[in-house]
Amino acid sequence: MKYSVQIMHDAAAECLLCTDGACQKACPEGYHIADLLRSVRFRNEEVAAISLGTVSPCKDCDRDCEKACRHGVIDRPVNIREFMESLGEMYDSDVKQTDETSDPDLSIDFLGFRCVNPFFLSSSVVGSNYEMISKAFDLGWGGVVYKTITSFPHKEVSPRFDAEYDSPSSFIGFKNLEESSEHTIEENKNILSSLKRDHPDRMVIASIMGQHEDDWTYLAEQMTEAGVDALELNFSCPHMAYDGLGSDVGVDPDLVERYVKAVKRGTDLPVIAKMTAQATSIIPPSMAAVRGGAVSLAAINTLKSILDIDTEDFSSGPDIAGKTAVGGFSGKAVKPLALKAIYDMASFSGLKGVELSGIGGIESWRDCLDFIALGCVNIQVTTAIMQYGYRIIIDMISGMRHFMKKKNISSVSELVGCALGNIVRPEDLDRHSIVYPRIVRKNCIGCGRCVLSCYDGGHQALEMKDDGRVVMDPVKCVGCHLCIKVCPCGAIEKGVRVDKK
Repeated sequence: MKYSVQIMHDAAAECLLCTDGACQKACPEGYHIADLLRSVRFRNEEVAAISLGTVSPCKDCDRDCEKACRHGVIDRPVNIREFMESLGEMYDSDVKQTDETSDPDLSIDFLGFRCVNPFFLSSSVVGSNYEMISKAFDLGWGGVVYKTITSFPHKEVSPRFDAEYDSPSSFIGFKNLEESSEHTIEENKNILSSLKRDHPDRMVIASIMGQHEDDWTYLAEQMTEAGVDALELNFSCPHMAYDGLGSDVGVDPDLVERYVKAVKRGTDLPVIAKMTAQATSIIPPSMAAVRGGAVSLAAINTLKSILDIDTEDFSSGPDIAGKTAVGGFSGKAVKPLALKAIYDMASFSGLKGVELSGIGGIESWRDCLDFIALGCVNIQVTTAIMQYGYRIIIDMISGMRHFMKKKNISSVSELVGCALGNIVRPEDLDRHSIVYPRIVRKNCIGCGRCVLSCYDGGHQALEMKDDGRVVMDPVKCVGCHLCIKVCPCGAIEKGVRVDKK
């Protein structure tokens, strides 16, 4: 029987991704169950199957792993046995013969620095002290953009985080009211200097934010003294405690240009301008940054947001003594907006040659690939690390390498911008052909979701017969593929493209 991708993904989605992996410790055969579940969760199934390397790992198992599974305390244990069996079948069917003898090159040049890989911690709480960042480097991260440094004092609120969930162990959106570094300028200089001393092969970038031109110049001078490799200018934070900072600057091209020039008066280091998607168009402020002297653009920062209103007291999160404020929204939900911003900059002729750093909703190697394919030479991550820890870098690196091996790509730099030519204007799309959906009857469970969605939200082209079969009327079908997107069991797939009659 063909292995079940659904079983693997359902188990991985249900897994709590525990710190210590009780299931792994309980396995009498010593299989790295927790690591395999994590890899599948982060879209790294084939590498997980290769790591397992056996066809029937749990044939005579007593399910000690499931007895130890902490999800069983909440509800029921993760279906580890069937997960492992499906992963073993995947190894036997698809990846057993995969050549794992050569490693593609993940190193890439960013602003003149040869990075061991393009995967960086973004400017946030995940990169705010020496111990954290050193641990991340040891696990494999290629660099850090240190948490934004300012010269003005501030006090943080409590709590400062809230989230929109798609399951109890995973959120699709994350709101924060976090502000800049809590350390003094001198403390931050010592941290940055120590990082460069102890990890010379990792790129260390200081993020700064000033209140006026002299302040920007001063911060640039101080961070240059610290010995960092580049500066990132925060023109994009959506929720600073004072007006005239962050995204208030990023939507004003004149201010952007003035402040970049002020920074350049205080440093000869490469300058990255971190842009906001709050602007009507990201191009005018991006062009202003380049005119001012920036050689790289990063996008996007978090978006201005308000979360659900509590029905008991009509407050919203994060709830600070019954009040909240507009805060920054990040996570998986913002990725399409981030990709659009990157595409706009990468495809604009006036920004040709400007190096791009992609940020927004990145969790897996597949997410990284999307940003790279649209023109990024650098990737920055925060929210996924806050959810799952620095360990996600393991699957970013192994997943990207495995993909490159399969595609016979020797260097990650070959992938930069490779998808740009496939994004075109709406008027340039093919409107003379159609792809009808094809029903895979052996997978259909007769739930009728496709019929309901097609009738109420589509073109009334599907009908369920008395015997439970779903049939399509090709006269009514327009090939929109809503049915494919709502099917919960992969029972509808794309057919072949044919000319419209």
